[in-house]
Amino acid sequence: MHEPMLTIEEREAINAGRWFSTLSPSLRHDILRCAFVRRYKDGQIIAARGDPPDSWIACAKGAVRVSSISISGKQITLTYVEPGIWFGDVSILDGDRRTHDAYAHGDCTILCVATADFRKILATHVEFYDAMLRLQSRRIRQLYGLVEDLNTLPLRSRLAKQLLHLVRSYGVPSLSNHHEIRISLQLAQEELAQLVGASRQRVNQELKAMEREEAIRVEANGLVIRDRERLMRIVELND
Repeated sequence: MHEPMLTIEEREAINAGRWFSTLSPSLRHDILRCAFVRRYKDGQIIAARGDPPDSWIACAKGAVRVSSISISGKQITLTYVEPGIWFGDVSILDGDRRTHDAYAHGDCTILCVATADFRKILATHVEFYDAMLRLQSRRIRQLYGLVEDLNTLPLRSRLAKQLLHLVRSYGVPSLSNHHEIRISLQLAQEELAQLVGASRQRVNQELKAMEREEAIRVEANGLVIRDRERLMRIVELND
């Protein structure tokens, strides 16, 4: 039975990743040479909290929803991993178990490097150490930024900032108006609320206010950004 391979679009998404594209050709070659492909349907679990770290993972298509379980047993969405982003290396590096659950959000393709191969590449390429340090440093900066936003920005600004992030990661031109951008990632308002640390009711109120201001349009199948500049001004006014 043949192993599944990346499509041209999936390979382009991996190669265009902001971090991966900075690696030397020889390091990228060795990573891709030992990587294998897995495909998941919406809602299928990719990795579970408490699992041993069996592989290093990159999203090649769709999205990976990273979540945790609250004390009350409710599943909380923490972030979405977009195409071109690698994750799962922290557990490999510290030898501890995985800290969160990862699910396919929509049809999803991931690229995996087995832990043993990850360690071989680390032993072969000194460059890989520096690259991993840069990757971890970027994550720490992002984490501090999120904590700062939660503690200093009002919900309106946090929501506008999150929508701008989703546009950068999942924005596609609207078929009805080329000036508008549709967020292709399908999110329930409850999930969007979890991403900004607020209740669904408050997020719904803010979305309606942004819709009245003609910054966005809420449709049954997702969100459309009508005025990106207006969203940026909402962030800047409270940044």
